[in-house]
Amino acid sequence: MSKTRVLKPEEDAFGQVLSASFKGEEVYEIVERDDGYIDAMSVKGYFSEYKDWPVFEQQAVDLAKGKVLDIGCGAGRHSLYLQKKGLDVLGIDISPLAVEVCKQRGLKKARQIPIDDLHRLRAGFFGTVLMMGNNFGLFASLRKAKRLLKELRRITTKGAFIMAFTRDPYETQNPAHLEYHKRNKKRGRMGGQVRIRVRHGKYATRWFDYLMVSKEEMKQVLDGTGWKIGEIKEPSDKSGSCYVAVIDRA
Repeated sequence: MSKTRVLKPEEDAFGQVLSASFKGEEVYEIVERDDGYIDAMSVKGYFSEYKDWPVFEQQAVDLAKGKVLDIGCGAGRHSLYLQKKGLDVLGIDISPLAVEVCKQRGLKKARQIPIDDLHRLRAGFFGTVLMMGNNFGLFASLRKAKRLLKELRRITTKGAFIMAFTRDPYETQNPAHLEYHKRNKKRGRMGGQVRIRVRHGKYATRWFDYLMVSKEEMKQVLDGTGWKIGEIKEPSDKSGSCYVAVIDRA
């Protein structure tokens, strides 16, 4: 079994970004891909309120029931919303600073547990698993996803479900992304399996894989794991590449 990976302070770039933003600084999350592509994203979304979420995201989160596990809780926006509704929520993140931000914002239960350490959690306990904020990507690869989905089945109750936010990587016209998909497939990887790291000032995470999938690919990922897609939540006009899969415990 894997053990909790203790991040060195200089590796917690994501936590540094959240902490700086929480303190009122104007900061951006810098994401570097292994082909040299770099993107900068606003951090404000990690602190957004329910009223500011897309309708399809609101609809998905409002389905939460029972005890809730929020994987990759970040600054805790989903956990805090559900906690206010009276649900028992545990937020977990690999970043110690992210966990600290969650606690400072009022989340009662927040622990530094990476997704690889789900074996540390109690069997048959959670009724809902949140993987929002594009956190289906934490599955990293087809092989790892299948292993972790079986672990999620172990720690959930009968009738539980996963709310998984992702984006269809092929809904793009960006030549750099299209070339990256081809590169991945030549290497035997899924098209939307990206290798990235997060940077902030002098801080940088280790390189890690992040997985984005089409709806058909998600079915492939779930096959044989004891989970199946129940319904898809997406923009009513079908615009954009993002969607939330409500995944039922079969």
